[in-house]
Order: sequence, then C-alpha cells, then structure tokens
Amino acid sequence: MQQQVTVYGAYGHTGRFVIAELLRRGWLPVLVGRDAAKLAAFGAQYPGLEVRVATVDDPISLDRALAGASAVINCAGPFANTAPALIEAALRSKIPYLDVAAEIEANLDTLANFSDRAREAGIIILPAMAFFGGLGDLLATAAVGDWPTVDELSIAYGLSSWHPTAGTRAAGQVSRARRGGRRIVYVDGRLEYRDGSAPPGEWTFPQPLGTQPVVTEFTMADAVTIPHHIPVSELRSYMTASAVSDLVDPALEPPIAVDDSGRSSQTFVVEVVARADGETRRLSASGRDIYAISAPLVVEALGRILDGSARAPGVFTAGQIFDADGFLRSLSPDFITLA
Repeated sequence: MQQQVTVYGAYGHTGRFVIAELLRRGWLPVLVGRDAAKLAAFGAQYPGLEVRVATVDDPISLDRALAGASAVINCAGPFANTAPALIEAALRSKIPYLDVAAEIEANLDTLANFSDRAREAGIIILPAMAFFGGLGDLLATAAVGDWPTVDELSIAYGLSSWHPTAGTRAAGQVSRARRGGRRIVYVDGRLEYRDGSAPPGEWTFPQPLGTQPVVTEFTMADAVTIPHHIPVSELRSYMTASAVSDLVDPALEPPIAVDDSGRSSQTFVVEVVARADGETRRLSASGRDIYAISAPLVVEALGRILDGSARAPGVFTAGQIFDADGFLRSLSPDFITLA
C-alpha cells in the first residue's frame, strides 16, 4: 500500500515539482492548499489524488489535511507564517515535518522553538530541505568531513539568471521587515545585522562559469543550517551579481518552463570552500533550476526519514541528520553533478 504524504502549498511553483517527484518515487501525495479555486484547478491535473483545503489559522482543517499521512511537506511561504502552524499540526499527528524554507528567520525559529516538543512527540522536524539551506549544508558537511572545527567556510552561488517566484518575493519582504531592512552576516561564530549595501567582489567558480562578479555577504539559509552543527568561526556567502540584479528587478516574470518537467533554463553552481589549520577542501554541485532541485532534495530526505535510516526524534538540519556524502551521491548524476 502506498504511503500518503501531505503537501501543503501543492499548487505553488515548488510544490508542483514536489508532487511530481513524490509520484515518480511511488508515494501518494495529498494535495493541500489554502486557495480552494487554485487547488481545484491543480487537482484536476491529478484526478486520482485527494484534494484537501486547509488554512494555517484553522487547526481543525490542518488536522484533516494531515489525517492518514505518513509525513507532511510544507512548500507554502512565507514560512514565517505557515511553518509554526504546520509544525503544530505535525506534532498533534505525530508525523515528520519537512519544509523548503529559505527564510533565515523562519528557520531560526523552527530550530529554536520545537526541539523539545519534537523529541517528546517522537518525530523529526527538518526545515530548509531545499536549494538554499539543504544543499549548501550537505556540501559543507561533506567537504568538512572529519575536521572537528573549521576556521572559515565560504559558499558561493553561481546562477545563470534568477527569475524569482511570487513566493520568493513575498518571503523576502517578510524577512526584510523582520530585520528592519538590515543585512545578515555570520562572523565570529554568530549572526550579525549590518546596514548598507553588501560589497561587490569576484569569485572563481569551476569551469565553464569561471571568474564572475559577485555580491559578497549574500547570506541565505545556509548561514543557519551549517553552523547549527558545524563549529565554524566565519561563514562567507557570495552570489553572482547578475542574479542579484534579477532578484531585485520587479519587472522580471517568474520562471518559464522549457521542458515537459516544468524546469526553466536556469543553471546553477554551488561551491563550498572549507579551511582549517592551513588546509583547504572544496566541493561543488551544479545543475538546473534552483526551484526544481528542491524536489529531489526534500523527497530523498523524506524517504530516508521514513525508512528509519535517519536519527530520530528532534529538530535537525540536512547535514546534521544524514550521511552527507551518500545523500549527495544519491542525487548524482540525475539531478546534480558533483566536483
């Protein structure tokens, strides 16, 4: 019998990739969302799947949405608004919770507020299991390997372009409001807020991307997930300058599909460089479409949680709970190329 998995935000951009990946791997998704009309229209594409309307301000509707499910995957941002209610519902149902949140503050809240209750309920809570947060954490963990501590970690994102979804824009607005428009950096073993623009720089990515102008101090969810379990003093983040320009351009449309899978033509490279005691280690992953790659990441995590190969219970990040090297290699070469 197929195991049911509730997907909240099923009709969203990333949610659609997650539904397709669950079906590809033999799971039975339950399509859940807050907009009945959008959910019905999306559900019409999958006549054999169950559709359930639920809102985060209605715990009864969330309990119905999770009924009979083996786990819940939250794909609906802003996660500052949705994650607490969905986690509460998962705790009541005693099933694992996973999300694809890139919001720094939402991930900090999840890690800080639910550890004890997750252990009491006997479930795993896994935030940021996506391109931002999950992939970088796995790469950093695999690169660091057996080092007990790290002096410096750098993570550089090389995106060919960035057509943000409506969800990305909404989540960014919530995050900026929460931090009063300031930037976040990770220095001296902690997150700090800074005013003003991030300084420009350059990063030499693996070929064929090569040396690119970047925006330094472009801090994403990896600054939460990586230091959560890796002792590191400095965590530096970089993003190709052209991608940052795309991100802040209000005229750009959301990603446009160029194949039957729904993926865009966007390509990415994520490179991690770890330094300790004068030694340097590098590891990178390349692929296509930062939204699409979140689906195999979160669904692979789901499988590892439900088959008992991951530790339990509690709140964890990807690199903390999984064999990072094995996890990454399970996605290569179908979804990412490692170098």
